[in-house]
Order: sequence, then C-alpha cells, then structure tokens
Amino acid sequence: MENEAMARRTKHTRGTTPPTLTAESPCPCGLPAPYGECCGRFHGGERSAPTAELLMRSRYSAFVVHDAAYLLRTWHSSTRPRHLELDPGMQWTSLEIVATTDGSAFHSSGTVTFRARYRHHGNRGELHEHSNFERENGAWVYVDGTFVE
Repeated sequence: MENEAMARRTKHTRGTTPPTLTAESPCPCGLPAPYGECCGRFHGGERSAPTAELLMRSRYSAFVVHDAAYLLRTWHSSTRPRHLELDPGMQWTSLEIVATTDGSAFHSSGTVTFRARYRHHGNRGELHEHSNFERENGAWVYVDGTFVE
C-alpha cells in the first residue's frame, strides 16, 4: 500500500511540476546527504539500496520527483502494477521513518513504518503506513503495506 496509496490518484489533473533536483540539492528523503549521494544514486541505477529503509526513502524521493520507472523497478514482481501514473497534483513535503524491523544486509525481509506528508491541490494530508520489503534477485523491493490508524 505504501506506494499504492502514494500513487492512488492515477488520473492526470492539473497540478504542480515535480521539483528538479541536482546532485547537490538536499535529498527529499530527509537524510543530510545531497540528492546525488543519497537517493539519486539509486534512482540513476548506479546502485541498489542496501537496506529496506534506504529503499523506502528512495521510493519516497521517487514519488517526490515523479520517477515512475524507478518505483516500478523496485516493486516486487508479485504485487507490481503494469504501469503507474503519478498524480501531478500531489506534492510530497516530508518523510518521517517511525520504525524499522530487520531489512539489513543480513535479512531477506524487513518492514518500515513511516509518515509521509503531502499537499494535494493545496490540501494537507499524511500517509501513515507499515510497509513490507523483501529481497528479490538479491535486491530490496517493496511488497505491500497496511495503513496505520
């Protein structure tokens, strides 16, 4: 659901233009490294995220910049949609990692609970979810998630 909910509004409507990030821009995921050294290296395909948490952060950043190709590439094959259209009216504003379990180089699965804040056509909202991740062909991928009340 993490990414299903983030992408739920698939109908194209008038909206904001996703931010253009340079390698030196602050990374949208909230870590202190610049985008090029943080999520940008995963988006560019240079590396795969080494932990479930870093994959979650990079997927959040992909929603920020509307990188549907990266989102599909990092979605588990059993739950991946055929295509993904991102709502241009969604503006993701911040990510907070609430908790993680497993998901390191020593695990085959892990979870990340997070809060992602957004504006949709000027209205503020928050997505609070517990997401499941697994390794597929050696790389971390998003499987599914449940909303946290």
